Amino acid sequence: MRSFLPIGALLLAMLPASLQARDYGQRGAVFPVIERDLLEQIHTRLAQMEKSGETARLNEELKRRTIARVNRPDPVAGLIRASASRSWAFDPTIALAADIRGAKGELIHAAGTRVNPLDSVKLRSDLLFLDGDDPAQIAWALRQDANAKLILVKGAPLELMKARQRRFYFDQGGKLTQKFGIKAVPARVRQNGRFLEVSEIALPRRKAQP
Repeated sequence: MRSFLPIGALLLAMLPASLQARDYGQRGAVFPVIERDLLEQIHTRLAQMEKSGETARLNEELKRRTIARVNRPDPVAGLIRASASRSWAFDPTIALAADIRGAKGELIHAAGTRVNPLDSVKLRSDLLFLDGDDPAQIAWALRQDANAKLILVKGAPLELMKARQRRFYFDQGGKLTQKFGIKAVPARVRQNGRFLEVSEIALPRRKAQP
């Protein structure tokens, strides 16, 4: 009966002697791999920060910066003071991305239907956009309809609310001015039928005192 070597042994026998395993001895110190637990490192660092007072300092700094951001949000970038008056119509019509259904599942509007929100919800008051650091724009806004919404693109809304006894809003991130295409302030948005009328208004500049 013919005998067969296991394949592993056969391959090993075919290797030259120079390629077979040898013991080269110890060539350097060998150390075990030791890693500190991540949570332990975090706990130790937090304890050090608490002990040194760094935690309290960071909390106070966060509080200060938060209050400062609330009192004076970042101004909307890219807006200028209007040097010429201009107006245009804004169509708020949108195409629905999904079906709109009622409480019982009945279809109200199918996806893709174009809907004008002004057909069902009217704009209750004018929207006035202004620079809260410009006294002329503040004075202009306060002369308009008392129900108008005053929306700052720059300035301190809480400070103005206290001083003027009117509610001031802020166009955070410039979302509204970008949507309406407003490039300069003061500006007004009001309803005109099924459209919104957007106007940038150039205010007269005060003459320099001699």
